[in-house]
Amino acid sequence: MSNHICSLFTKLTVLSIFVATVGCGGGGSGPGGTNPMDTGGSTPTAGETGNGGAAGGAGGAGSGVGKSALVWKPSGAPSKYWRSVASSADGTKLVAAAEGDYIYTSADAGATWTQTGTQQAWWAVASSADGTKLVAAPHGVHIYTSADSGATWTPAGAPGSQAVASSADGTKLAAVVPGGYIYTSGDSGATWTQTGSYQAWMSVALSSDGTKLVAVAANGGESGYIYTSSDSVLTGAVATQHDWSSVASSSDGTKLVAAGDGWIYSSGDSGATWTTTASPGTSVASSSDGTKLVAADQHGCIYVSGDSGATWTPTGSQQRWMSVASSFDGTKLVAVAYGGYIYTSTVLVP
Repeated sequence: MSNHICSLFTKLTVLSIFVATVGCGGGGSGPGGTNPMDTGGSTPTAGETGNGGAAGGAGGAGSGVGKSALVWKPSGAPSKYWRSVASSADGTKLVAAAEGDYIYTSADAGATWTQTGTQQAWWAVASSADGTKLVAAPHGVHIYTSADSGATWTPAGAPGSQAVASSADGTKLAAVVPGGYIYTSGDSGATWTQTGSYQAWMSVALSSDGTKLVAVAANGGESGYIYTSSDSVLTGAVATQHDWSSVASSSDGTKLVAAGDGWIYSSGDSGATWTTTASPGTSVASSSDGTKLVAADQHGCIYVSGDSGATWTPTGSQQRWMSVASSFDGTKLVAVAYGGYIYTSTVLVP
């Protein structure tokens, strides 16, 4: 590589502007290499995943440098063991949960962040459309809710959950417990109703009005299916048995996307039928109309689709991506890395 090209690449790295994906779709650096999306990071202790650079070096050999559809950059949040992230409809209000740490909120699309809540093993977060009503779940203890964009938190009656979901107005909530049940609330978390069977529930999503629910369970015994409901009460299982990890829904609940066994599946008929897509992933998010999708691979890259999952484009760099969220129009995305940073993108998904 010439000195001119090296100099240009360095400048692009400092600015965190990338029009090429290194390590996603091929061409990654080797173990311990430099993560081009990272602007710094702490050195992990033994057995932990490194921030940015170390995690991004796992790309190895590939088939060249893939062209990226998005521009990702680290937000103003510190390096943490991030577990979950959620977004308001317009993408300006964000909330993120860090394991063994605190909840962090942003009112300026991730430029600045405020630490809130108490130090716990936070596992999942969800937000209303306007970003004022939030729900957060720590591992093993009760769920917490907030009615003031995270300034204050109130313990709710549901047990600690793997995942949580909210209707657009924040009044209808859902939570799933691995090795437990599904819990729903119609009064912003004041009271909860247990539903579903005892399973290894992993993820849940709601339509904007909260009347349609979809939940997925990890594989094992009678578990490992996708469950849907049109009245917030589960009625049966759909799709084949997989080790499901994440699910997302369009606003009307007709278009669904789910991650299972490291791959992405989509449905355009409220879950009656499913199609395997060409993208890997362990966490998914959807735009309001279900056409723009984003999938994060816990052991790889971030993938985006502008046609309901028919085609996908790899973006970002290889990190331990844990969670992704999208604005209603799908133009503002946010993703969190375990042992890394929070990244945002504001470029239109093709």
